[in-house]
Amino acid sequence: MDDTKTRILSATMKAVRQYGLEGTRIQNISELAGLSPGALYRYFDGKDDLMIACFTHVDRQAAAIFEHLQLDPQAMLTDPTDAVRRLWLPYFRFWVGHPDETIFYHRFRDSAAFPRYDKIRDISYFSAFTDMVRLFMHTFPRLRQINQDLLWLHVLTSTVMYAKYVVEGVLPNNQETDLLLRGGLPC
Repeated sequence: MDDTKTRILSATMKAVRQYGLEGTRIQNISELAGLSPGALYRYFDGKDDLMIACFTHVDRQAAAIFEHLQLDPQAMLTDPTDAVRRLWLPYFRFWVGHPDETIFYHRFRDSAAFPRYDKIRDISYFSAFTDMVRLFMHTFPRLRQINQDLLWLHVLTSTVMYAKYVVEGVLPNNQETDLLLRGGLPC
């Protein structure tokens, strides 16, 4: 992705954090990106297209976390809670480390536009996460009794929500919160 497009995406997420999803205007984004509004339209068809591009950009970054994680089936059997924590903590830390992205992602996921987009989006970039889910299912066959879409949606969504609380200052960003959240995992 070229620098200008990345700058526009970053400015969009900053604007959404500052003005809200509905309150963000192309003018706000162009000012934060240091571009004219017309320059934005060279890269995106409009605000809706820009919001989807931002969501996909952040979603891909979050999915990439799972590509670098190693999951040992034997360790899953001896200490399944620790295995889940080893997966969950890097994902949580990504969100806490990217406050604009976290607020944007959370707001977009809660928007009226998301369900329409979610039905047509390509999520093939989550293949590493999907492979981990399969490994969990193989290692813990009883997981098959749970609706997988709801289970993993809950895990991923609640992680972003907790990170949003840290980013917004509702929860402190310290070791105590880290331990509390790790201890609060549904395992």
